[in-house]
Amino acid sequence: MEKHNSIRPCMIWQGVTSHPDDTKRIGVRLGQSAQRGDFFAFCGPLGAGKTTLIQGFAEGFAVGNDEYIRSPTFTLVHQYRGKHPLYHFDFYRLSHWSEAQDIGFTDYLDGSGVVVVEWADRFPQLWPAERLEIHMKILPAGGRSLYLRAYDAAYARFIQHLPCEVHVQR
Repeated sequence: MEKHNSIRPCMIWQGVTSHPDDTKRIGVRLGQSAQRGDFFAFCGPLGAGKTTLIQGFAEGFAVGNDEYIRSPTFTLVHQYRGKHPLYHFDFYRLSHWSEAQDIGFTDYLDGSGVVVVEWADRFPQLWPAERLEIHMKILPAGGRSLYLRAYDAAYARFIQHLPCEVHVQR
């Protein structure tokens, strides 16, 4: 598999949320701008808020209120109906990138929907070159640090719609 780690991001955003509702609001904004074919890599430790952010994303992406967004830790993938199909993966339980391929992960990158991956940092070799990376950390005071990197100018639109905490263009 080809790695894309040497490519530099075209835009970076940093922010801090102090409450899960704030994290969810960031997700709503990302989901509102998502389009068919977009790829989102969610990275961070257990409890960092990846699923909370994706719940907001799904809300902004017009996934119905009757759908409860939960991490697909055991099923590995959930599909939701929004503006387009939303494919939600979780790589937490996978031990090798080939297991993602065994469940057809690369087939979901065909552009028919939007792909969001929790624990994506386990297998960066599966990431497309054009993507939005969302790195999350738990802060000592209990808040969350978010660090977004847009790879490709098309993904800069996500960062441009976020509040200007730190907004660096390269």
